[in-house]
Amino acid sequence: MHDKADSHAHDHPDPAAEGPTPPLFTWEFASDPYPAYAWLREHAPVHRTALPSGVEAWLVTRYADARQALADQRLSKNPVHHSEAAHGKGKVGIPGERSANLMTHLLNIDPPDHTRLRRLVSKAFTPRRVAEFAPRVQELTDRLIDGFAARGEADLIHEFAFPLPIYAICDMLGVPPEDQDDFRDWAGMMIRHGGGPRGGVARSVKRMRTYLAELIHRKREDLGDDLISGLIRASDHGEHLTENEAAAMAFILLFAGFETTVNLIGNGTYALLRNPGERERLQRALAAGDESLLETGVEELLRYDGPVELATWRFATRDLTIGGQRIAEGDPVLVVLAAADRDPERFAEPDTLDLARSDNQHLGYGHGIHYCLGAPLARLEGRTALATLLRRLPDLRLSADPDDLRWRGGLIMRGLRTLPVAFSPEPGQTGT
Repeated sequence: MHDKADSHAHDHPDPAAEGPTPPLFTWEFASDPYPAYAWLREHAPVHRTALPSGVEAWLVTRYADARQALADQRLSKNPVHHSEAAHGKGKVGIPGERSANLMTHLLNIDPPDHTRLRRLVSKAFTPRRVAEFAPRVQELTDRLIDGFAARGEADLIHEFAFPLPIYAICDMLGVPPEDQDDFRDWAGMMIRHGGGPRGGVARSVKRMRTYLAELIHRKREDLGDDLISGLIRASDHGEHLTENEAAAMAFILLFAGFETTVNLIGNGTYALLRNPGERERLQRALAAGDESLLETGVEELLRYDGPVELATWRFATRDLTIGGQRIAEGDPVLVVLAAADRDPERFAEPDTLDLARSDNQHLGYGHGIHYCLGAPLARLEGRTALATLLRRLPDLRLSADPDDLRWRGGLIMRGLRTLPVAFSPEPGQTGT
């Protein structure tokens, strides 16, 4: 499908011209967007397009331009800078966050507020705090695998990749165990409808907002050693974190911290199953007690088919130029991390999975002041999940035709709806 496009590409050197751009945002594209991104990188590296929502935005696809844009202070995260505010209202960002009064979170704000809020919450994600959390992540991972190990088959998204980060982030935030299944339901609603009708998502967001406000209220009376208690303590020490900001912060940590990890585990496992040589290499290293390939391997899986396809929305606060393309004040800009991370100008053999890739400055977690705060936790969860799956279910295999797998529709995230697998049942386990 792309050869025909390539043969005419040079007739249209102007990216804005009606060239034979490969179709974007179709179901076929969702299954494998990489050929279309390769075309854009070569022929229209900064490309204006209409998104499925009708909002027009610029897609930035080359690594050097992407890295520059992610750190460019002239690109604001705050939707008030969107020139089409009336048309685009509610069509950018997370469905329901505006009506639920959850807009003041890290993905929507700029310095100095961003700096202040980020400093408050970053204490929870220090390497030391995350390392202390490692045994809990291992325990959750084993408990989930125990649930299906005796059956010889499972859907790794629904039964493993999805619940693991939900329970982990609930533990970190301080959501009591008896409330965690509610969270799981709300989060499931967000994931299932992420690319579809926004009403269901907005309702879940509203319920979560109400719950978080109540939880913050309860925690004030009885502070613990969890993230929400930490946010309350900080605000009581004169950092002036409003209750709205605290609820928005807890919400975005849950939202950003869970779906990305679902996709890291799902996409990562799928990539290993499709690349048996690399998967065996990793299993041999783990069997020999060598964790170094696991560490570089998770970085490579983030680069190769990462959980976040497009970085979250940015808006030009003045006229500026990216990659030689003039962008007008108020225009939305979407940095395509998935395209940048396969740029042959930056990565040798970018379409090849190489778990030992050493020079791997991928943009999977962004770059600059909005670099993903939860990256240390996501890496811990990804490493633990993949290593434990490969150790405990060594003959894990895909039990569906790859062409029959469905990817979730939606703009920002990239992830599978289901990942059916089969394996030899684990001896000594009784199915639950």
